[in-house]
Parts: sequence; structure tokens; C-alpha cells
Amino acid sequence: MMERRSRVADQYGQMLLATGVVLLLSLLSMAVFSVKVAGLTSAHEPNADSVIETTKEVIEVLPSLTENRTQLWISSGMERVEAAELAMASIHDDLLHHGEIRGVEVKMLDINVSIIDSSTIQISLDLGITDDSSTLQSEYTYTISA
Repeated sequence: MMERRSRVADQYGQMLLATGVVLLLSLLSMAVFSVKVAGLTSAHEPNADSVIETTKEVIEVLPSLTENRTQLWISSGMERVEAAELAMASIHDDLLHHGEIRGVEVKMLDINVSIIDSSTIQISLDLGITDDSSTLQSEYTYTISA
């Protein structure tokens, strides 16, 4: 009789342990859900600045990058406008790939290259940067020496 009571007590103990584990897991999942819901109303998310920061970085680096690449193509024998257009196409491809790595999409549309004088080229474009929650579009015009 003693052995039977021990087995029954062991089974009750195991069922009690299993019930406790299930209860603990459900409390944990409710806590995770509550944290996610509480985060929905926060005014600032850590990655919310990615579009703004990427836009700043692109605007900061674009003139010198364009000038350097244009000079490279001109020194290899291309015409100035063609060299600037090719430079912009390669920059667009690089920024698009770089943006994918960072989780943003960088698009340069309606790129116009025009000659100002014998040593200056003006470039204007529509810059669009987007991530999964926001988009920033701006017109950007700058000049390079080439």
C-alpha cells in the first residue's frame, strides 16, 4: 500500500510541477505582450531617426563623392556631362545597396546634370529615403568642379 501512495504522490507532484511551468510560461508571454503594447504609445523609437540620419549622411557625402567619381571618368577620356551622369548612376547603385544593409531604401530620381561654366557642373535630383515606417523626400541641388 505504501508503494502505491508514493507513486500517486509522485504523479501529483509531477502534475503540480507541469501546471506551475505552464502558468509561468503564460505569465511570461503576457509580460512580453504588455511590454510590446506599452511600446506602441512611446513618442520616440530608437530606430525612428534612421531616415533623417541617412538623409543627412547622403547630403553630406554626395557632392564630394560625385566630384571624385566624375573626375575619374573625365580623366579616362569621357565628356563632362556623360562622366557626371555615369558617376551619379554608380553612386545611386552603391547607396541603394548600402541602404538595404542598413534597413532603409535610398532612391535618387530625376537626376539632371547641367554645365554651369567651363569648370562647374550643377546636379539636381529628387532624393527619397524610406524605411518600414517613414519616408522623407527632398529636392537637392549642388555643384561640383569638373
